[in-house]
Amino acid sequence: MHQPAKRLKKKIKKYVNPSVPVNLIYHGIEYLNQEIEDGNYFFTDILKEGIRLHHSKRYTLSKPRNLTDEDRQRQARDYYEKWFKSAHIFFLDYQENFKRGEKDSDFYSKAAFELHQATERYYLTTLLVFTGYKPKTHDLEELDFRAGRLDARFKQVFPNKTEEEERLFGLLKKAYIDASYKMDYVIEQEELEYLAGRVELLREITEEVCRKRLRRAD
Repeated sequence: MHQPAKRLKKKIKKYVNPSVPVNLIYHGIEYLNQEIEDGNYFFTDILKEGIRLHHSKRYTLSKPRNLTDEDRQRQARDYYEKWFKSAHIFFLDYQENFKRGEKDSDFYSKAAFELHQATERYYLTTLLVFTGYKPKTHDLEELDFRAGRLDARFKQVFPNKTEEEERLFGLLKKAYIDASYKMDYVIEQEELEYLAGRVELLREITEEVCRKRLRRAD
């Protein structure tokens, strides 16, 4: 972290409850303004919702420019390539830890976390391609709901008609936190196999609807 950012973090912590974690992301003004002008959702959200803590008056933040149809198409393709690949990498990591779990079941919790991350990123791929926006949540139920509004096929990925289906989806939802930090989180081989099958279906639907969307925009 740059020294100015370290000093600012130290100042902020004086006024924040010690139990509240404080972290800073530091970027130079040229990079920041370029991202704002390009319509990057992360930086434009900060511009809209953030609170300025200090203003030296030496620099001015840019305004997001109006994106052309070509800009939006390029951005959607970039989102698809980045996030779909990221989801697939997590799924590959899941598969590796699932294999390790056959000899040591402690690896199943790690596999569950990675399966959660793959699931989250498949949903985010679709949301970014269709809307250019990444919601600030890790809640798979919320992401599932948002994706289902874009294409009804997503509603079939995690059925909830029975208590058992709800329980299994609950294991995946809780894996983001519980699989990493709670000693009592347990998931079995058969449960992971079932959930991985649902995530593979999610991947297929994600790829199909996103590619169709991108072809239509060409």
